[in-house]
Amino acid sequence: MAVYFVWHSIPADEPVLWEAFLDFIPKANKARAQDLSRGGVNAFCGRDGLPQPHHENRRLARRRALFFSLVALTALAALAALALVLGQQGLSAIDLAMLAVFAVTLPWTVIGFWNAVFGLIIALGRREPLDAVAPLAGRDAHERRLIGHTAIVVPAYDEDPQMVLGHIEATIDDLEDAGGLDNFEIFLLSDTQDSFRAAEEMRAVQGFCNRIGFADRFHYRRRSDNAGHKTGNLWEWLERRGADFDYMIVLDADSLMSGGAIRRLVRVMDCNPNLGICQTLIAGLPSRVAFTRMFQFGMRHGMRAYALGAAWWQGPAGPYWGHNAIIRIDAFMRHCRLPTLPGRGPLSGLVLSHDQLEAAQMVRGGYDVRVLPDEYGSYEINPPCLPEFVRRSLRWCQGNLQYLKLVTKPGWPPMARLQLALAILMYLSGPAWLLFMGLGFMQGALGVSGGAIADNPWGAAPSGLGLWLLAGMIVMVFAPKLAGLIDALADSRRRRSYGGGFRLLSSGIAEFLHGMLLAPIMAIAEALFILGLARGKGLTWKVQRRHGFAVTWRESIARFWPQTAIAALALTGFWLHAPQMLPWIIPVAIGPLSAILFCRFGTNPALGRMMARRRFAAIPEDIIAPPVVARAMRIATVADRSARIRAAAPALTPLPQPAGE
Repeated sequence: MAVYFVWHSIPADEPVLWEAFLDFIPKANKARAQDLSRGGVNAFCGRDGLPQPHHENRRLARRRALFFSLVALTALAALAALALVLGQQGLSAIDLAMLAVFAVTLPWTVIGFWNAVFGLIIALGRREPLDAVAPLAGRDAHERRLIGHTAIVVPAYDEDPQMVLGHIEATIDDLEDAGGLDNFEIFLLSDTQDSFRAAEEMRAVQGFCNRIGFADRFHYRRRSDNAGHKTGNLWEWLERRGADFDYMIVLDADSLMSGGAIRRLVRVMDCNPNLGICQTLIAGLPSRVAFTRMFQFGMRHGMRAYALGAAWWQGPAGPYWGHNAIIRIDAFMRHCRLPTLPGRGPLSGLVLSHDQLEAAQMVRGGYDVRVLPDEYGSYEINPPCLPEFVRRSLRWCQGNLQYLKLVTKPGWPPMARLQLALAILMYLSGPAWLLFMGLGFMQGALGVSGGAIADNPWGAAPSGLGLWLLAGMIVMVFAPKLAGLIDALADSRRRRSYGGGFRLLSSGIAEFLHGMLLAPIMAIAEALFILGLARGKGLTWKVQRRHGFAVTWRESIARFWPQTAIAALALTGFWLHAPQMLPWIIPVAIGPLSAILFCRFGTNPALGRMMARRRFAAIPEDIIAPPVVARAMRIATVADRSARIRAAAPALTPLPQPAGE
């Protein structure tokens, strides 16, 4: 994969490797750094103030050559080390199978490692990291007048209307405070199908319109048929109203954005006519659920370094995460209509993971897809429990594996094809690790080898090579978390935003252990799900549970007994046949073995309250809530009180017909 990409995307006359290293040497970039500090993007801009593609393309060519050279060398070194370890008595059929499966795990792992390394270097070595990875005109031009007409669209499906409308109200109020609502209109695009929920939604919208000050800019529409799910909902609006706007900011039902973040996205689109999609990093909102706090704490401190490293070499061919992003409507409508996949079964029909495919189509259409890798005013609600977390992941897994029918088709630019391939490998890596360990058990404990295929051509392996390989793989797997923790600890401002160095470090250690328990649970869930896909069994689109609640013992057992059973069988097998391997297997098996307990106590209300009270695993918004977050929390508190009052109200009558816009 790395060889293909480098060969197809690097000009032959580029002095690539050495000049790419100069990006990390401050003295070599002194003049450029001065330009960036004065004008934001002057180092890349011509007289018209717009980025000059030629200069950035040359730099990206050097960066990608360096990056993929390191990726290829690292992957080859890991494969060679494993071949040395396995091939002491020659390579058997099982050995070759283990090498093949190990190779499947490497692209996602090694690319993630180098993303973290390069991102950490940029974060610690650059005064303004965005200048190195997102040279976009207008990014810091705060006083610039907005030009484009922007629609803020919120697709919703059987959601809690108070939560959806509360986030819309907080977002739009903050947008008005940041500079007014000129050139903005807001659309709530409901796909609610349950008639009683629809009646509640209509009543909530009516009350919402009576109290807000931007009712003249707010539009509500409900479809009676949710054909195409979220993408169908959005395209129905695009075909009716898309021509009236230059851009759309797509929010999920649980999304929240600050006015400053929205205005910056519009400015960037105004100043960069070739920009098709642009978004910032999305942070989780404060939570009092233990599982959610641990997960989003790790995501929060780890995502900046990882995303900086990815943006450094991806440049204008970045990912799209489906929401909290701004999109150029004309380009989207011309290039990003989703195909219906041929065939039968769960990998056919409607594409579930629309986002990365739309990004690839936008790049194929000649437009840029950019990520601004900073934590600025973009939020969502993370899953409130392990069952919802798994269900969301498996839906993404099914959607990403649908790309198998698209990734080999002709016409994709190299970066677009690479992004689709990485999306597939993201969900194959975990199951591949499980298969790798299963093959190792078959050979080491049961003596099943499949017969010798090749003799040992290289002699004895260096002493301890297997341990060094294991240590190296552990470091690479957890590099994004380690890089994020180092990044946060090294910056006094960021350290304080997490509640201080001690809280940050102790929470980081706990989250590392939490991740070690969670990873094999998810790997087993994904492996079982992929087996189900092969048998024609997939997921359907269901309403997401977004609010915290205590998972019962019954649900915990029903959802996670397979993980517990598989871990118990594995431990029993190693104890009977290869007890010397138990110290290596127990750290991997303890997570699945305790999956039921992990699920149940992850939503224990007392544990969550204790963590929130002590600010353990706190994110910056737990310490000091930005105005838009504080506003949304106040609205949510009022809505919760109103819900208790409505619980005693007469039952609602169902709506037979959808409300019109």
